[in-house]
Amino acid sequence: MKKLILNDGQKLPTVSFGTYKSKGQEGIEAVSTAISSGYSLIDTAAVYGNEETVGKGIKASGASRKDIFVTTKLWRENLGYESTKKEFEKSLNRLDLKYIDLYLIHWPANAKNYDNWQKTNADTWRAMEELQAEGKIKSIGVSNFFQEHLEALFETAKVIPAVNQIEFHPGYWQQELVSYCKKQNITLEAWSPLARGKVFENEVLKEIAKAHNKSVSQVCLRWIIQHEVIAIPKSTNPERIQENIELFDFELTSAEMEKIDHLPKMGFSGELPNIWPDKV
Repeated sequence: MKKLILNDGQKLPTVSFGTYKSKGQEGIEAVSTAISSGYSLIDTAAVYGNEETVGKGIKASGASRKDIFVTTKLWRENLGYESTKKEFEKSLNRLDLKYIDLYLIHWPANAKNYDNWQKTNADTWRAMEELQAEGKIKSIGVSNFFQEHLEALFETAKVIPAVNQIEFHPGYWQQELVSYCKKQNITLEAWSPLARGKVFENEVLKEIAKAHNKSVSQVCLRWIIQHEVIAIPKSTNPERIQENIELFDFELTSAEMEKIDHLPKMGFSGELPNIWPDKV
């Protein structure tokens, strides 16, 4: 599988396995199946409540730790210097690992929830920089950060975020933010790559899928990786897990890419960094 080189030199595969809502034995089996199907980048978060499940799934797969890249995230209600250090250790223990490959701030502090959101994000980031310097984290990054949050962070950051994981799918892909992150050499990851299932009803996508003898989900995921963005599909179904990684035996034409780029808005989550926990 093709890999993208992060600004810190670490290489990440272009498809990650999402684990949101995967819990218990089903979750353990899903992670183990994903690894044996060829996924090596596994995505979880403290708020998913399944880090323990993910850790067990990695062990059950029998894969060597050095071949697996684990991403987890710090929840938005636990930001700040001391809290970050504590929460990181909890995640590390739940995953039962000695280090995390990629640790992300799940959502930025905002004015609605923090008196000084800039300082809160800066303090959180400083704690993450220290954890990285200690070797407990390989790469540090953010999630759901707009340009304004990144610019504020740059004022004090010693390390530029390696990744920004954002909502990115046909019908909502934040082109301006994508372009800004690429200029800053920040790699993008796409959450909700299938727009909460809204893509399956789209005639344009169905037509393109038919032309390639592929599924609509494969077309959407291929569109994401052709944008040089890491896709994070999630499933607990073994056939679907396999299907979502079979993206490297076809290519979308520039005309098809453009058609998908210009699809009308669909599947937007309503979640924005400056208004959480509210939605639009």
